[in-house]
Amino acid sequence: VATAIGFGGPGAIFWMWMVAFLGAATAYIESALGQIYKTEHHGLYRGGPAYYIEKGLGWRAYAIVFAVATVFACGVLLPGVQTNSIAASMENAFGVAPAVTGTIIVILLGLIIFGGVRRIAQVTQVVVPFMALGYVLAAAVVVALNVDKVPEVVGLILSSAFGLDAGFGAMIGLAIQWGVKRGVYSNEAGQGTGPHAAAAAEVPHPAAQGLVQAFSVYIDTLFVCSATAFMVLITGTYNVTGPDGAQVFTGLANISAGTGFTQAAMEQVLPGFGSMFVAVALFFFAFTTVLAYYYIAETNVAYLTRNLRSEALIFVLRVALIGSALYGCVRTSDLAWGLGDIGVGLMAWLNIVAILVLQKPALLALKDYEAQQAQGRLEPQFDPRPLGIENAELWVKIADRRKREG
Repeated sequence: VATAIGFGGPGAIFWMWMVAFLGAATAYIESALGQIYKTEHHGLYRGGPAYYIEKGLGWRAYAIVFAVATVFACGVLLPGVQTNSIAASMENAFGVAPAVTGTIIVILLGLIIFGGVRRIAQVTQVVVPFMALGYVLAAAVVVALNVDKVPEVVGLILSSAFGLDAGFGAMIGLAIQWGVKRGVYSNEAGQGTGPHAAAAAEVPHPAAQGLVQAFSVYIDTLFVCSATAFMVLITGTYNVTGPDGAQVFTGLANISAGTGFTQAAMEQVLPGFGSMFVAVALFFFAFTTVLAYYYIAETNVAYLTRNLRSEALIFVLRVALIGSALYGCVRTSDLAWGLGDIGVGLMAWLNIVAILVLQKPALLALKDYEAQQAQGRLEPQFDPRPLGIENAELWVKIADRRKREG
């Protein structure tokens, strides 16, 4: 969010909102497909674009390309974005050198990812609720203490989004560009990462998980990201760089676009505590995201190797991800975000083409889910056969087992 404001101006927030409204439908389609075509691998549900591309479209070669791109993106390109933000926030709040932060992150990652996927789930289940609740409450305090400025900020966002603001009028193109880029990055819709987590869930109907993922887009962008945006804009703790590299607005001296904006905003309202709180909250946000990247990359390694033993490849993946995390801590934010954008682009373009062609099974699942609800069934059950959905073998087994058990 802070990066979007820094390079796209306040208007970028409006375009992040627009991406959320459009992206919710995309999130439903890809997540429902992830559920429909999931498989069981060593006692765990696995799924994602590579699986539904092969099983739904029959494009094995295309699925392999996506899987390879995702292993590279999530294992090498994307972790550094998250750890760079952690390192920057820790340096701002506590004066900890990035190399020290990187060393600590490497140790923690090694302890967790070498423990296996189940341990990752255990860690995130404990951390994520705490991190979300604490951050949202803190943001609410900042906005509540400055509620009189909210209408002014909304006006600034809207006027800047359409080039009507005197200060940011020349930045409409950058507002759209950065709003869309960071909107997709924040809520994952269409990116191809969300279906991996969606497929791992145990639900009675794929549409149920698809709707949860669609709703999460609104929560993420319209709620959590908007809280950050309002904090930063209300307090004026941000800088905006124009298309020519010149400063269009300067609210903070010698602070580059990123976590420093949010920390400065919180510090104005909670002196001596705000910057540290943001650093801790950001650590939980970013660290658990790196864990999710590992799970996604591992899922695609499992797809590529099928029934072959893949311990060596998994070991290489773990080492590469840990190395990327350390590299991100000690590199500049521009480089980290640039690599991250490449990673997102690799997956998104491949995935969007696939879901445009393969949307029908997800829509059939939604109609079936709604029809069962209309009949009064509180928990709709899924069977792909009456819908004409093929190659959903796991769901056929689940439906048959459910019938046998009565």
